[in-house]
Amino acid sequence: RELLPPWLVIVAGLTGIVLLCISTKDVPITPLRTKYGIVLDAGPSLTILLIYQWTTIEANKTRVIRECSSCPIQGLRVSNYSGSPQKVGKTLEPCLNWAQKEIPAEQHSQTPLYLGATASVRQLNLTHPTLSDGLLAALTVALKSSPFDFQGARILSSPEEEAFNWVAVNYVLENFFKYDWRGQLVPSGKGMAGVLSVGGTSAQLTSKVEEGNQVPKEGVRLQLYGQTHNVYTHHCPCHGTDQLRSRLLSMLIQ
Repeated sequence: RELLPPWLVIVAGLTGIVLLCISTKDVPITPLRTKYGIVLDAGPSLTILLIYQWTTIEANKTRVIRECSSCPIQGLRVSNYSGSPQKVGKTLEPCLNWAQKEIPAEQHSQTPLYLGATASVRQLNLTHPTLSDGLLAALTVALKSSPFDFQGARILSSPEEEAFNWVAVNYVLENFFKYDWRGQLVPSGKGMAGVLSVGGTSAQLTSKVEEGNQVPKEGVRLQLYGQTHNVYTHHCPCHGTDQLRSRLLSMLIQ
């Protein structure tokens, strides 16, 4: 084997000495800024305040979020205040005050705040729409007085609610994306799970409509992580826990 020319060894050595003598400066790495969002879930049994956080990390143009803390609202469910809507705002104050401590003060005005009401308020809207409107108006007044960026309070339709449940379950199961051995976000390659939710009066089965199949009118189209998902919910009335309990009691009595 031929040895390297002496002049090349000298040049390389001098270059190394120069590099060692030059003062270096660490390049600062800009930390990922954490952002927050608040969701108030006014469900059929209780209301809960949930705080979510995320950074600039995206998976196919969709933020990667995580739930960081929660605060159950003490008192009755929201629909029970339909006769005295002025009281519902007071029940939210302890958890709103708690959220102000959890989220940095400089980000309060940039933190979106949503309220979504589901089954019990939806039923109230069907039977007494004036009462449900007054209830949402009272909630709006209470939430607008908070330092957060209030985005609205509304009643979720049943297809919307079940579509959100479907998203939540498949998100937790990492069916949309996963982390590879380098810590990078990549498509999971797994199929989507169906979700069976059993409520007090009915049960709902939500699943993705496969490509090529006709999407029912009640379906919901979702754009998540670079893919389009057509989600449909099949309702099973009279298959909720209340009905099952009544049937069981009837059988025991007989």
